[in-house]
Amino acid sequence: MMELEDKLNIQMVRREWFSNVKADILAGTLVALALIPEAIAFSIIAGVDPKVGLYASFSIAVITAFVGGRPGLISAATGAMALLMITLVKQHGLDYLFAATVLTGIIQIIFARLRLGSKLKYVPRAVMIGFVNALAILIFMAQLPQLINVPCQRALITNSFKTLPTHSPR
Repeated sequence: MMELEDKLNIQMVRREWFSNVKADILAGTLVALALIPEAIAFSIIAGVDPKVGLYASFSIAVITAFVGGRPGLISAATGAMALLMITLVKQHGLDYLFAATVLTGIIQIIFARLRLGSKLKYVPRAVMIGFVNALAILIFMAQLPQLINVPCQRALITNSFKTLPTHSPR
């Protein structure tokens, strides 16, 4: 009986892990090529060494590969987390960043167990679009000082005044 179970397990592993090797390698390569610049950019936004972002992104990808996921599931660093972690890293360092990341994972597991993802349908589309647009603006503002080497608020105010009309309409 044990031999039959072992053969079934081996067949299941072959079917699950090795049924489409070519497509899996291509998908993994594409994800890796997209993940590297994203991890570096988000670590710069969060104010940590880019190596930290690369190690974290690699860890997330490996854990997701072995624990499992769903088609279309995105398991990577996000701009929202990078923006939220700026102040945390500046005030408390990398130890608190690690603790906050683990706590975020625990909260996500609790939400999944409570099946709160099904409640997302009650969030209006306009709210989701607004969140994504605000996130894009915040990421842009976080990168602006590196782009023009001036504090972000001063650059935005200066550029805003330059675009104002020089005369008022009649």
